[in-house]
Amino acid sequence: MIGIGTLINIAGIIAGGLLGFLFGRFLNERMQDTLMKTMGICTMMLGIGGTMEKMLTIENGALVSGGSMLLILSLVLGAFAGEIMDIEGKFTAFGEWLKKKTGNSGDARFTDAFVLASLTVAIGAMAVIGSIRDGLFGDYSVLMVKALLDLVIIMILTSIMGKGCIFSAIPVGVLEGGMTLLARLISPLLSDTAMNGLAMVGSVLIMLIGINLVWPKTIRTSNLLPAIPISMILAVIMK
Repeated sequence: MIGIGTLINIAGIIAGGLLGFLFGRFLNERMQDTLMKTMGICTMMLGIGGTMEKMLTIENGALVSGGSMLLILSLVLGAFAGEIMDIEGKFTAFGEWLKKKTGNSGDARFTDAFVLASLTVAIGAMAVIGSIRDGLFGDYSVLMVKALLDLVIIMILTSIMGKGCIFSAIPVGVLEGGMTLLARLISPLLSDTAMNGLAMVGSVLIMLIGINLVWPKTIRTSNLLPAIPISMILAVIMK
């Protein structure tokens, strides 16, 4: 069944959020700070590893780096487009709207929790590639693994920042579900070259999310989201 991977991912996020909300009270402030920074470092390393995997190859027994120009152009053009659209501002506005509609106006950290959690679990190579595989082949194995990872991540984030993290299931459902449907429509255009460009830039964004976990609000990562589709286009053009 097409789309089941997205449903599994949403269920994992909600389960993790509920666990974090129920048991987070047992963590003191020092433990929360340490866990947050630890999660940030782990996320950075995952992003760096994914980026290097796509940039580095072995040729004639030597390690060779490639894709630098694609990476730079994708991120620069993506940042330019994202700042014009003010994606971060729209994420924040949606978080404020959710806070009021869900009766959480008194929760000062709700919006920050929602935005950070949404960016942490909604973007990146696993979300995009998993959604595309689900749409093309009905293979939801990647999104199932992501659901388990997101369960742990959201559980920890919710225990630290509050229940705003649970609502990250909404953008995950919209983005992954949308990409799954889109993959069905544009399947002839999704070459291995485009997927490699996507994975490389998506991994960089994962690294930036980790930076924001360690040093909050350092980079407006959501304003770099257009770099993902731009990377797929440039990868094909620059092949």
